[in-house]
Amino acid sequence: MQDIDASRHPAKNTDHPLGPLLYTISCMHCMTVSLAQGGLGLGAVWGRETAEEMLREAGFTRVTVNRLVHDVQNCYFVVRRD
Repeated sequence: MQDIDASRHPAKNTDHPLGPLLYTISCMHCMTVSLAQGGLGLGAVWGRETAEEMLREAGFTRVTVNRLVHDVQNCYFVVRRD
């Protein structure tokens, strides 16, 4: 799974090179679209921590987060069920 490489804790995103853009997109598009369709309204900056928790709740027992050197925006989750 690919998602935004950010924390759910805003203070941990202050050095993110795309932080202001990600929060703008999150609030102005992602969150509102999610809420309009009955979703949780998490937005684009819902965070790696929340993603990992939800993947584990879905039954994935092994969750690995990978990053690519050239990609400052995304992280890549590799998940497995035992």
